[in-house]
Amino acid sequence: MAAKPIILFTNDDGIGSPGLWAAAEAFADIAEPLVVAPREQQSGMGRSLPVTSEGRIYEQSHAFIGVETPVYAVDGTPAQAVQHGVIELAKRLPSLVVSGINYGENTGNGVTISGTVGAALEAASLGIPALAISQQTPRDLHLTYADVDFSTAAYFARLFGTWLLNHRRPDDVDVLKVDVPMGATPQTPWRVTRLARRRVYWPTRPERVALQDVGRLGYEIKADAAESEPDSDAYTILQARLVSVTPISLDMTSRTDLFRFQQILSGEVDNGGQVAAPTEPGRAASSLRRPPRRRPSANGDQP
Repeated sequence: MAAKPIILFTNDDGIGSPGLWAAAEAFADIAEPLVVAPREQQSGMGRSLPVTSEGRIYEQSHAFIGVETPVYAVDGTPAQAVQHGVIELAKRLPSLVVSGINYGENTGNGVTISGTVGAALEAASLGIPALAISQQTPRDLHLTYADVDFSTAAYFARLFGTWLLNHRRPDDVDVLKVDVPMGATPQTPWRVTRLARRRVYWPTRPERVALQDVGRLGYEIKADAAESEPDSDAYTILQARLVSVTPISLDMTSRTDLFRFQQILSGEVDNGGQVAAPTEPGRAASSLRRPPRRRPSANGDQP
């Protein structure tokens, strides 16, 4: 009888978060759950690996389908929790990492701030398929362990997590980022989206008298979905009220034409496409130059 796949569960809200347990329990019948999560709230940590983290691990216990199972709280960030889980606590390489369920959606260009997404990216960098799952909640619940119904988000976590377990991902898809709107049900349609280029969570100025006073930055939601691209995660969650599924790549290289961009940087063309005289000194290296096209041979064959 084949062993069940190990699925590593983590988050950025901390090991006490109900969203974490909703995700883990959604897979308990098909997987060997390994819960390794930050001991404390770690929202906004992205994929950070601070050298100040001590990495202490505290073993606890949780019953999955009536079976007491060790779970682990880590003094560290979500990405560090993934590292400890993979290289120190897992009996073998996990087949999947599920990060979440997060309090609050993670959309737009702010996803690099998200510890939920950061943990999934860290798992992907270690060669493990990864899912980052978030549930839209009111702003005042983001940093709480409030009683939220995570059952629909857990359903979609299992739906897309199972797909990752059983299918080969297309090229350049390293993470699936899934966001579930408030009021969604398992019957709510889902849509493949791209990251919105706009920001959803904007920093707010600290309230203090002197610069030496404590002045923690806050944030506010500027969620005018009409300003987002219709095929984006922000529009899909905030306007269409559908489940958003965004494929994310570890390759953060711009999708611009690299050859043309080198021409622009070297002065061979301007940004309007007009030919310009080459600039000296500092001529660009030729590594990106396209080879000259060869003419067809006399018999009409292409080289």
